[in-house]
Amino acid sequence: MERLKQLYKEYTGHEAEACSSLTPAGSPRRYYRLSAGQHTAVGVVGTALGENEAFVAIAQQMRLKGLPVPEVYAVSADGMCYLQEDLGDTSLFDLIAEAHKRGGYDEADMELLRQVMRLLPDVQWRTAEQFDFTHCYPSAELNRRGIQWDLHYFKYCFLKATGLEFEEEHLEDDFDRMSEVLLQECADTFMYRDFQSRNIMIRDGKPWLIDFQGGRRGPAEYDLVSFLWQARARFTPEMRRELIEEYLKSARRYRSFDEEVFAQRLQYFVLFRTLQVLGAYGYRGYFEHKAHFVQSIPMAIDNLRALLAENDFADMSYLADLLRRMVALPMFAPNEEASELTVRITSFSYKKGIPEDASGNGGGFVFDCRAIHNPGRYDEYKQLTGMDEPVISFLDKEEAMQDFLEHVYGIVDYSVEKYRSRGFKHLMVSFGCTGGQHRSVYSAEHLATHLREKFGVKVVLTHREQQKKLKIEN
Repeated sequence: MERLKQLYKEYTGHEAEACSSLTPAGSPRRYYRLSAGQHTAVGVVGTALGENEAFVAIAQQMRLKGLPVPEVYAVSADGMCYLQEDLGDTSLFDLIAEAHKRGGYDEADMELLRQVMRLLPDVQWRTAEQFDFTHCYPSAELNRRGIQWDLHYFKYCFLKATGLEFEEEHLEDDFDRMSEVLLQECADTFMYRDFQSRNIMIRDGKPWLIDFQGGRRGPAEYDLVSFLWQARARFTPEMRRELIEEYLKSARRYRSFDEEVFAQRLQYFVLFRTLQVLGAYGYRGYFEHKAHFVQSIPMAIDNLRALLAENDFADMSYLADLLRRMVALPMFAPNEEASELTVRITSFSYKKGIPEDASGNGGGFVFDCRAIHNPGRYDEYKQLTGMDEPVISFLDKEEAMQDFLEHVYGIVDYSVEKYRSRGFKHLMVSFGCTGGQHRSVYSAEHLATHLREKFGVKVVLTHREQQKKLKIEN
């Protein structure tokens, strides 16, 4: 973080007044929001120099072609961290989650999805124009070796973890056949590689693109499938058909399509991408114990089950039969009686006592916020709470508060993961301060947002002294 603060000062000429950690996703990269006055930037601390260099090079090419990506403001001398334009906090993933909470996509949601489909061909063809793909990391193009890596990722990190018996030689033969099918057409497009809703930010009603550092030359079908078959989006077949047609209308500005051939090839990319995603979920979930990846497995399995029902994949019959056996395993059967964890988060005043746990499980965690600088000492904040913007801004700038929350997240995350895996239904987390008005409210609000974004769990948020209660579900 200190390197980012120094970089920010060198770029802006001002000390960063606030530096807060942003919620990490699946990668080991760390993201921070730095600000001074009205100027904000997102700082990135990477773990691989080549990956950072790829992001910067691709971002510069995309901006040159007029595509909506963040400007890279500054890069550290060693290349291991950089500052980029702050696109805000609203991702397409958040809007999709809201649509599911409402019970479905409305016309405004659909128009935004159509915008994304119209943008994708521009990303694929414009970025490729006169671009030096040797800047890409870890390879310049999707090739046979890259496909085999991803298929082996699935085999070792997911398939073997199921305990299902299979013939290695027959499986590898079909992996070879899949590689041939996927690479049978020469690609002249940029492949984003992780084109999905978490990597699309919404600013002023328009989609903006982030996290394309894994991009390379590759087939156009890959990104289309990555978006339309992402597990948590749960697009219906009708929605996919409409959005594919929107994509093709936009892509015809760059090349012609035989729609029947395109549809046939698309199914193989759906199969490949689904196996790749399951490999990632297996590794991140089973081996790194990141619960939100485990939660996505049933949805990816549902996608695979539907794909296998519609296609026989006769040219790789051993793989298809093996996958049909896999999706039929009892561990992947829908479990209507599975318990759902509810996390009850409460802010309170120590003067009025620690909240009682109505579930009878003993109260969970109680965190004391009183060591943190209290905005309630200042007249301008006395009538406000930790839900009001001036108080939020005050505490955002308190490094002690951000460090405190980082520790809270680590402790609570571990319990949420274990509680869910063991079928527990209740966890209580309480934040106390002097009046239950500023620091505890701010902390409770931030933990609720963190748990919703990371785990999608049901949260019941109560600000006891304000007599406010809010139910939050993913």
